[in-house]
Amino acid sequence: MSNSPVRAQAKGAGRVRVEGNSAVGERGVSKQTKATKRTPKGAVGATESPSTSTSAEEPATPATPAAQGVIKPAAKAKPAAGTKPEASTKPAAKAKPAAGTRPVAGTRPAAKAKPESRLAMVRRARKINRELAEVYPYAHPELDFRNPFELLVATVLSAQTTDLRVNQTTPALFAKYPTPEDLAAAVPEEVEELIRPTGFFRAKTKSIMGLATALRDDFGGEVPGRLEDLVKLPGVGRKTAFVVLGNAFGVPGITVDTHFMRLVRRWKWTEQEDPVKIEAEIAEIFPKSEWTMLSHRVIFHGRRICHARKPACGACPITHLCPAYGEGETDPEKAKKLLKYEMGGFPGQRLNPPPDYPGRPAPPLGASS
Repeated sequence: MSNSPVRAQAKGAGRVRVEGNSAVGERGVSKQTKATKRTPKGAVGATESPSTSTSAEEPATPATPAAQGVIKPAAKAKPAAGTKPEASTKPAAKAKPAAGTRPVAGTRPAAKAKPESRLAMVRRARKINRELAEVYPYAHPELDFRNPFELLVATVLSAQTTDLRVNQTTPALFAKYPTPEDLAAAVPEEVEELIRPTGFFRAKTKSIMGLATALRDDFGGEVPGRLEDLVKLPGVGRKTAFVVLGNAFGVPGITVDTHFMRLVRRWKWTEQEDPVKIEAEIAEIFPKSEWTMLSHRVIFHGRRICHARKPACGACPITHLCPAYGEGETDPEKAKKLLKYEMGGFPGQRLNPPPDYPGRPAPPLGASS
């Protein structure tokens, strides 16, 4: 309800001026007497303004054309909050939409949040690493091996396939060719048949037989423990070299595989797409002593929870640190069904896992899980 007083002009004045609420608002006008006297009968168009102080003994004087120039209308005020401005009043200024709401047409959107600083990102990244260490205290390389040679061959075979399939394939391969000298002298067709389950078996046969020959001829049948020597071997790149160095020789290294690349980009640790550039940027965030275990933890998380197509966001323990939360399933019950390996109660990838592994060993090739 509007409390605007109306002051009428003389008969025939043509229009009525409308006043807005005074600065006092709905609390009333000043301490003036509210008693007024009705206009005598016969006075046409003469109404009394509540804001005009009159005595109870004095009759109200009808407005005349002459009085039109004498009476000065009160200053127009803005309408009270929540009231619709009237025709002669000035509309209130448009307010900005509340945070989180969609701006109405014609209004200015709320200011965007400031981008994360480099220091804040580094702190968040290191906290993710610490929390993953609590989730996966048993993180380890998921390839079965007994010596550097077996790890090197298994890592080459793991390209474009799962570690589980490699672990199911290598027992027969290493039983027949236990040393580089044995593999270098093998019949290619026989090797192809043994490693066929891993896929791309012809190209992989060429690689593992080539590296076996190089180890026999150039390194005395031993796997070298230096990066510059390992990357010279056929089929061996930086990723494979760091797997061997970190897990067979104890030399820190960052393993940038598909899981690692996906997660560090989701977590906004880097925007690079080239594995070598990713490796360099991540190496600047973490101390060298953490590189190998960081790789295991990130890869474990990528395989078990933070999947490529449908991450199990609702079952993830680091959602409070993840800028990509919500890309996957957020319902906790549905997310639990997406968990893999020991997190989902299924066998792991290794036929011979380490003693502290909480899951079940994987079945041999051809056996049911």
